[in-house]
Amino acid sequence: MKRLTTTIYTECKGMPELHKGSYFHSRELMEVLEQVPRQRPYMVVVTDEEGRELSHMLGIVRYRTLILPPYLLIHCRILGEGVYADPTTKDQLLGEMLNTLTHKLDNRVLYIEVSNMSQKMMGYKQLRQAGYYPVNWMSIHNSLHRHAPEERITEKLQRRIDQAHERGVRTELVKTEDDFKAFSRLLRKHHIMKPKRYIPDDIFFKKAMDQDGAELFVTKYHGWVIACAAVAYSEGDAYLWYSAFRRKTFHKLHPDTMVVWDVMKHAYEKGCQHMRFMDVGLPYGKNPYREFILRFGGKEQSTYRWFRFSIRWVNKLLAWIYRE
Repeated sequence: MKRLTTTIYTECKGMPELHKGSYFHSRELMEVLEQVPRQRPYMVVVTDEEGRELSHMLGIVRYRTLILPPYLLIHCRILGEGVYADPTTKDQLLGEMLNTLTHKLDNRVLYIEVSNMSQKMMGYKQLRQAGYYPVNWMSIHNSLHRHAPEERITEKLQRRIDQAHERGVRTELVKTEDDFKAFSRLLRKHHIMKPKRYIPDDIFFKKAMDQDGAELFVTKYHGWVIACAAVAYSEGDAYLWYSAFRRKTFHKLHPDTMVVWDVMKHAYEKGCQHMRFMDVGLPYGKNPYREFILRFGGKEQSTYRWFRFSIRWVNKLLAWIYRE
């Protein structure tokens, strides 16, 4: 391969045109992140000696305030392996981009997390060489291209859904300011006791909603917002990115079931190939949320999440604990 030039951009200004591909590595998402407090995008772009873009990958640095020491947590997340002009060069270019971004962020963030790779063994060698260690994880996706969602669920679940619809439960796209406020309020209240789950500033959701790459939903019952969800669309698939529900208050209406089902039906009618769930909980043997998602007829798949801590002894210790 010809001589490569690898550049990191933190703003879209001056960045070359990029190949279309994953929404999670797109200029559109980077434009959103530029305007969001407590987040900063790092777009790694590899070009050849003639200035042609060969690949790019987006890392998202997040700044989180905590009520306990260290009070400020800075970490970076990479969603997927990036976009490549020529898939046959993926291994070499992935290693180049990982090494460049890791070197740039070393000692600037506490840790870097790489998740949602297209295949379990994708980038295994390159990530190992860059000092990352893998943690066994689980992912779930529902196929929407061969059978309708109704064909993949039990009769009991279908009756529950039908009864909720008959009682007046409806899921709608967020279009008004009141709906957006209700979406934000429920999402933050639902996750207030879940420190692992990072919820971006409202600006993130507003800007993403204005683009074609994402949609926000609220599930209502006679004017009450009982559930909400944020969905991203990328390469023909729908991704359930964030969700929340008032499961205890409206238990008999099953708001968790209704928002997932209605969003999935919307993706099916939109022509999406799959419904993918971005986060189905920690990788423990028994996980209630994962079992709940599987009721919709999805497929469970073993995968890896990769981590690298900037504190070397911590990284070595965790790599030893999670050794294969």
